[in-house]
Amino acid sequence: MSKRRRCVANDNLVQHHSLAECLMVTLSRRFLPSMSVLASFEAAARLQSFTAAATELHLTQSAVSRQIRGLEDLVGSDLFVRERQTVKLTPAGETYARDVRRNLEQIAAATMGIRANPQGGTLNLAILPTFGTRWLAPRLPRFLSAHPGITINLSTRLVPFDFEMDSQDAAIHFGPPEWAGARLDLLMKESVVPACSPEMQRRLKLRKPSDLLQAPLIHLVSRPDAWERWLRASNVGFDIVHGMLVDQFAVAAQAAIAGLGVALLPEFLIREELIRKDLVVAAGSPMESADSYYLAWSASRENYPPLQAFRDWIRAEAQPSAQAAEV
Repeated sequence: MSKRRRCVANDNLVQHHSLAECLMVTLSRRFLPSMSVLASFEAAARLQSFTAAATELHLTQSAVSRQIRGLEDLVGSDLFVRERQTVKLTPAGETYARDVRRNLEQIAAATMGIRANPQGGTLNLAILPTFGTRWLAPRLPRFLSAHPGITINLSTRLVPFDFEMDSQDAAIHFGPPEWAGARLDLLMKESVVPACSPEMQRRLKLRKPSDLLQAPLIHLVSRPDAWERWLRASNVGFDIVHGMLVDQFAVAAQAAIAGLGVALLPEFLIREELIRKDLVVAAGSPMESADSYYLAWSASRENYPPLQAFRDWIRAEAQPSAQAAEV
């Protein structure tokens, strides 16, 4: 049985199993500024003013200046260029400010999570806007009812990100089964249909796929080649496909309802509009998308209980939608 050693770091006595651990803790604390110093630096960097930072933090200007000077001594580099009554971040200061702000935001989010649910766990979930509002949100009450100790925080992310540099525990991903540094669970595929208002279908006499070349087409920015693939799958020859661009499915659906054009939309996300006849299938048949929906998560969170519970739940919830898409 190895002897336990003690090491002194910042005047605190801490027990550790090895000298290497003692050295690691000593070094990490040596280069760890206090929270008040980091708060002063972040405020001064954001406001580009020591005076404004002092006002925001209820400190004196000289106190903020001293804290930042001490921080510059610690990092061994100037963080600000001081010119008369103004200050400006140096290149090193800009990089440091970005990293400090990100980590302060993560600490704030963790604190808010505990305050919101001190007895349970918190799951930070990144969602795709329309999938989140149309498919996930109506189902979440069932998850929360089954897991009353878990709080879910939702935020929007349109593209993959680095889980290790973000506060998110998991994310909804649409695309190929690829996400650097993450693990993926397949949720469902999707089928898309060309949808428009009933009035546009009547007015333009849209009956067969080739008729859509005479209609204004609505394109989604994140799927720039979707119309080309649908036309090819429908055996329609074309040169160039023009039309308006939108950045979200919800906007595309509303534009189609308003009669601005024909949008290529996932069937399961516009089911209610099709039932109400706000939208109709303009012409042709559904096409299965090349990509699918996945739940992505960081491998480092693999055993986090709220994530484990959510993974099991969303996979079960997605099965009926996946089966409907295959019919």
